[in-house]
Amino acid sequence: MKSVLIVDDEPGIQSFFQRGLTSRFDLIETAGDAQTAHALLERCHFDLLISDIRLPDRSGVEWVTELRDKGNQTPVIFITAYASLETAIDALRVGAMDFILKPFRLEQVLAAIDRCLEHQQLRRENFVLRRQLEQHLEVGGIVGECEAVHSVCQIIRQVAPMPSTVLIEGESGTGKELAARAIHALSNRKGNFVSVNCGAMTAELMESELFGHVKGAFTGAHQAREGLFAYANSGTLFLDEIGEMPLAMQVHLLRVLDEQRIRQVGSNRETPIDVRILAATNRELGQEVREGKFRQDLFYRLNVLSIRLPPLRERGRDVELLAQHFIQRLSGELGVNPLMPDKAEIMRLQAYGWPGNVRELKNVIERALLLGIMPSQCLTGTPANGQPKREADDDLILLEEVEKRHILRVLDMEDCNKSAAARLLGISRKTLERKLNAWALE
Repeated sequence: MKSVLIVDDEPGIQSFFQRGLTSRFDLIETAGDAQTAHALLERCHFDLLISDIRLPDRSGVEWVTELRDKGNQTPVIFITAYASLETAIDALRVGAMDFILKPFRLEQVLAAIDRCLEHQQLRRENFVLRRQLEQHLEVGGIVGECEAVHSVCQIIRQVAPMPSTVLIEGESGTGKELAARAIHALSNRKGNFVSVNCGAMTAELMESELFGHVKGAFTGAHQAREGLFAYANSGTLFLDEIGEMPLAMQVHLLRVLDEQRIRQVGSNRETPIDVRILAATNRELGQEVREGKFRQDLFYRLNVLSIRLPPLRERGRDVELLAQHFIQRLSGELGVNPLMPDKAEIMRLQAYGWPGNVRELKNVIERALLLGIMPSQCLTGTPANGQPKREADDDLILLEEVEKRHILRVLDMEDCNKSAAARLLGISRKTLERKLNAWALE
């Protein structure tokens, strides 16, 4: 139930608002002075305060300033017949949402009220989203509220204190390194978290990078160097894209995992290490083993426990949470104004297939912030149904298709329960059935 308090000493103005605002508010109260208005505020919550600046007992600006000092943040629209630049500045300083000059038309007032209430609603939604993000950032910065993400976070909490090797599986861009860092952060290991991309090095270079080398071990080895295992001692070594590791290196890694000792290239001396191994892959390692591209013994040694990260296209409303998270974070880092995507924009993002997953979403948000446009205008791939993205002049058709895909997707998520789907979509069941009938999909 929406409510408004009108504060003005002219009975005609009070009557004007009482008649004109019945379409916007369920409760309309009036007061002729600040003292009466203050008593009403003590007894009842109001969604909006419309006040004259010149009141019989005091200035409206002074009164609202006092309300703010006491913690009352009810949005305010000021009205006045005596406008000046100084008055307008004072009104803005106390947080007035709008400033209307007498005489005014009803259309002016309604437009100002709609802007004010919409802004208030956005503030509330942003507050709720920030609280949701704070709740979902408990596990190493992983953002999400879908069941699959909750399961991943639960497994991370359980496995983090253990010394066991973990294999993290998932498509490129799903956040495998983020999950690995979360495991390390929640563990009791005191050493460093060291990450290495196994697909970026040759077998010869990888051996030197991982185990180190002694002076003169090979051409160009002018001095001894410790490897990444040594840097990760007492900590965690994250082997990203383990499926890309050459077979020759797989033998060396298996030996290290079994014996917890390393040997530098060119050295005859072995050094004990205390390193926890976390590995990640976007390949199906079981299939790689069957094809002879990955050692079976190493696969079983790494796969003590596996964590599978879901692709973004399967995470439903997490797209909105992640988008808001990246908007807030990147706008601060880039020093630009944050975007305010509406429901239609969120639907476009949710309908997109996200082949690059969370990494692609982050890049799209960053590009949108830099260019000052909506994220959907930066999409370069295909929608979730695999159809090519339409040209910009087909926006109207695109919106209809986005709505249709989103509604059908939500209906499928709710196992064709129309009432549940309608509640999730924020529409009535009757509206949902009308749309289904129009698509001949009832």
